[in-house]
Amino acid sequence: MLAQAETVPAEMVTYSVILMVLLISGALGWFAAAVLGFLRARAFGPSVRWFALASLGLLLHHLGWLVVVFALMRRGTDLALPVFAFTYLFITLAAICAIVGFTRLPGAR
Repeated sequence: MLAQAETVPAEMVTYSVILMVLLISGALGWFAAAVLGFLRARAFGPSVRWFALASLGLLLHHLGWLVVVFALMRRGTDLALPVFAFTYLFITLAAICAIVGFTRLPGAR
């Protein structure tokens, strides 16, 4: 019974790998959006900077999820829940930054 309790099902490892690939690709996408937003903020005005900050918040959210997945793969559930709860702070900040960015957009021409 002890050997059975210590084994990890193959499906769990497969799902963990798929989740990590999706999180890494999402983090790379939000990183690209943040970099492009900060680079283009000078040309398009301050509202774009708020969208770049929102992208940065979502990038940090993805990195927090990666920490959770690594902790769960190493069976360190004591670290996973606090990081999981803390990562939603970045979602809230990203939403606030996006709202401010939308309110500061120049009027339609």
